[in-house]
Amino acid sequence: MTDDHGHHHGGSFPRAWHAARHLLTPHSHHAAESVDSALEASAAGIRAVKVGLAGLGLTFVLQLVVAVASGSAALFADTAHNLADALTAVPLWIAFTLGRRGANRRYTYGYGRAEDVAGIMIVAAIAASVVVAGYGSVRRLLDPQPIEHVGWVAVAGLVGFAGNELVAVYRIRIGRRIGSAALVADGLHARTDGFTSLAVVLGAAGVALGFPLADPIVGILITVAVLGVLRGAVREIYRRLMDAVDPQLTDLATATLGGTPDVIGVDELRLRWIGHRLRAEATIRVDADLTLVAAHEIADHARHHLLHDVPRLADATIHVNPDGVAHHLTDHHFTRG
Repeated sequence: MTDDHGHHHGGSFPRAWHAARHLLTPHSHHAAESVDSALEASAAGIRAVKVGLAGLGLTFVLQLVVAVASGSAALFADTAHNLADALTAVPLWIAFTLGRRGANRRYTYGYGRAEDVAGIMIVAAIAASVVVAGYGSVRRLLDPQPIEHVGWVAVAGLVGFAGNELVAVYRIRIGRRIGSAALVADGLHARTDGFTSLAVVLGAAGVALGFPLADPIVGILITVAVLGVLRGAVREIYRRLMDAVDPQLTDLATATLGGTPDVIGVDELRLRWIGHRLRAEATIRVDADLTLVAAHEIADHARHHLLHDVPRLADATIHVNPDGVAHHLTDHHFTRG
């Protein structure tokens, strides 16, 4: 990666600014504290998963009772999807639990990737709910059945909306706090499910007004909406598996490294998510006349600033190149994508 800030940062003002900022901002990046932070984040994720599982499980049971009693295809479709949404908590729970294990000789980066595996399982669960809901709705459209207890169907739809929204708010809040993309995505998924539950209310209203086909039609519309959720989930999981990161994070990390005193340029930068934590590998350029000890100190300062400024960054490996020396093996150029 070619640095666009190829000027020297060795003035006294940048040094004073970094010193003042670090004095005023409490922080630490010792290995023990990084481990404690990761464990705390995983524990918070597990709590969010448990709360979500309990809330959506209760919502599913209440909706299932009304769906069986009323014969509503729309409510059955929504109930099936809410069950799938509740079950996505299981692989997430396992992933957060595995993620608390430390690295070893076989898994040298730890077990954070278990969250990506959980993401694949979540996508599979959503896909299964699409098939079940779509089949039931089409079947009722081709072979209409009378719907009973229309009022209760509407109430069940409102219960589904309330249950999903409460779970969504909690999951998203915790997910953003601990930096778990999987938990945030699952929360957004629950929020989308809440609005599909409101569609059940519309179907019940249509039946009450003398249009019985409104129920299976709404069931099909719910299935289409869930397909949209599935498409978004597949895209996010694909990006995570391909080690994609937000380009703004890359820009921030590059600017942070380039702004470190005595760093002349940034030759290479790589970021990747491992679970809900980021890891960076970078190559910086420094004055070729510096001693090995001085170059090491600059690299250590660069790593320190990177860990301080980039959110959710757990660790960084910094390599140093002497300025003016060709390094064909480490110079990389990124294209926008």
